[in-house]
Amino acid sequence: MRELTREEFEDAVGDALDAVPAELLRLLDNVVFFVEDEPPPDEPDLLGVYDGVPLTDRGDAWAMGALPDRITIFRGPLTRMCATHEELLDEIAVTVVHEIAHHFGIDDARLHRLGWG
Repeated sequence: MRELTREEFEDAVGDALDAVPAELLRLLDNVVFFVEDEPPPDEPDLLGVYDGVPLTDRGDAWAMGALPDRITIFRGPLTRMCATHEELLDEIAVTVVHEIAHHFGIDDARLHRLGWG
């Protein structure tokens, strides 16, 4: 498989976001998306990460001065685990949905049961 350039990978993440139903995207609150080449050295196989306060854990005073939640998708591990371009696009889409689900308070165990692990 030809490795995607950074721009192509970012476009693929954008396409994955475009495929998420608009009604669901409208419910995202104060979230920004990033693409990084590699995860932290202590988690080399991490495909993506949600860093923030899930909607289910936010109280009334949460928004006062809160920085945006961050969803980061990691290019390196996703690229290395996929044998084909189509598989990579599928895994990017699954990872985007997986991390969005964390924003809504859905944990890894439930995501695995639902087939989004």
